[in-house]
Amino acid sequence: MPTLTLYQRDHCHLCDQALDLLAAARLPEFTSVFIDDDAALEARYALRVPVLRDARSQAELDWPFTVEAVRAFLAR
Repeated sequence: MPTLTLYQRDHCHLCDQALDLLAAARLPEFTSVFIDDDAALEARYALRVPVLRDARSQAELDWPFTVEAVRAFLAR
């Protein structure tokens, strides 16, 4: 089970950019969660998406991020 989650929205060009960047960073397997139909997630992430979250450390990486920032985030 992946410990990384990308919180995103439908029809979000920044989320599409984040997906491309995560592919470039060769991110290990992760889960995508769309916040649009979840009131609690909407309240938490509405203005922050896309957000990469590591369930093990509870750390979150807000957009905008770079390949280098993702690698540093994973190395924690």
